[in-house]
Amino acid sequence: MAILLGLLLASGAATAQSEALYFGPGARRIEFSPEEVQAASEIVISAGLSTTLLFDVDLKREDVELEGRDRFELVDLGQTTLRLVPSSRVTAAETFRLVVHFRDGAAPVSASFLLRVHPVKAQPLVEVYRRRRTVATYQQEVRELRAELTRVKEENARVVAEHEAPAGLAGLISTGAMDEHGVLGSNMSKVGFLDAEKWLTPSLVRSYRSTARVAVETKLAITASGAPWRAKGAMLRNKAGAELKVLRIWQEQPISDEEFKLLVVEAEAPAASVQGPFSLKLWEADGPRTLTLRNITFPEWP
Repeated sequence: MAILLGLLLASGAATAQSEALYFGPGARRIEFSPEEVQAASEIVISAGLSTTLLFDVDLKREDVELEGRDRFELVDLGQTTLRLVPSSRVTAAETFRLVVHFRDGAAPVSASFLLRVHPVKAQPLVEVYRRRRTVATYQQEVRELRAELTRVKEENARVVAEHEAPAGLAGLISTGAMDEHGVLGSNMSKVGFLDAEKWLTPSLVRSYRSTARVAVETKLAITASGAPWRAKGAMLRNKAGAELKVLRIWQEQPISDEEFKLLVVEAEAPAASVQGPFSLKLWEADGPRTLTLRNITFPEWP
């Protein structure tokens, strides 16, 4: 089974998917100009995760308008800050309108935002500028953009190298994903599902480890009647909040009623980064259905 999984991960099958969703390590920055009509800026939020908006002018705290306020477990409004934590009742792709008004009355007198729910990828800090920004903020943004450019170049080089590599075991060896120790596997079929996800039934869960990669294999079926489900994105995160870089999601077919289908998530994992246990969260493209596997551990590498 370990060898078969290795062949699968190296094959680059046409049905492989990954979600190119990355917000970078720094703050998101939004600027408003008094001379222009501003459309509502979109901000990504997630259930149970904090998103803080930091403004460069005082807010009229009594005039903040938040659609669906009862769907947020925390709305903490300061003099120049607004911290939001959505509750577990929000669903993926759902949106909420937010309007804030500025106390000094200068133009623009208010700002509008569209809060869009994502299963896990909340933007933790958003800096909102109505006045002219300082040189220091631009310099910081340039540093973050350079870091992002470096990341994209490295990702592109990896994709090109894997595309040019041969398939099968030769591909695993040529890309450094496997050495003489091969691929180690572990049966994780007793991994727990979250109670909210009883719409899925697992028949097996296995984890794998090679030189610099890990993978989680599972077979799933939908228990209740519903539309077929295909994973769009995935996150592997340990209890300390550290994430493994997901390289690809492979599905045999969309998961449908009572038909078990194979799903594999592969991630980049140098030995020092594999400090489990991990939670694996998967989500579909535009729907609310998510899947979380907890207490995932990977075989210890020699």
